[in-house]
Amino acid sequence: MRNVEIKAKVDNIDEVEKKAIELSDTPLKVINQHDIFFHIPVKQATNGGRLKLREFEDDTGELIYYERPDIQGTVEKTRHLYLVGQTRIHIDRVLGLGNFMELEVALDYGDDPAKGEEIAKKLMKELGVSDSSLLSGAYLDMVLKK
Repeated sequence: MRNVEIKAKVDNIDEVEKKAIELSDTPLKVINQHDIFFHIPVKQATNGGRLKLREFEDDTGELIYYERPDIQGTVEKTRHLYLVGQTRIHIDRVLGLGNFMELEVALDYGDDPAKGEEIAKKLMKELGVSDSSLLSGAYLDMVLKK
């Protein structure tokens, strides 16, 4: 599987969350996350890579690999997760950064990415998030720029 992902800064998080609740197929799931990023040398990656250790409050965790520049650091956030069809809506409160919304539209291998982008754009509109709020990059990069 692969995803179409978008991220946006959210000014009125309560309003976006209210709309997400109305659209969601499932009840709210609250996930407190502490992400620790480590640089790892990777010969295939032009800028090296990152390995992220995501720790959850229940003492479980997961490792996630990214091909991004070799920056280390930590990010703490509270994520509210909603599911709408094949899309995960993340409403994130990121310590030191503010409030954000991410959409992850899950695609099957045969699906056209344009289909995922269409779904994401429709959900953005329904959530009241404008194109001018869109962002790219990881929360860690934003923290380090501050």
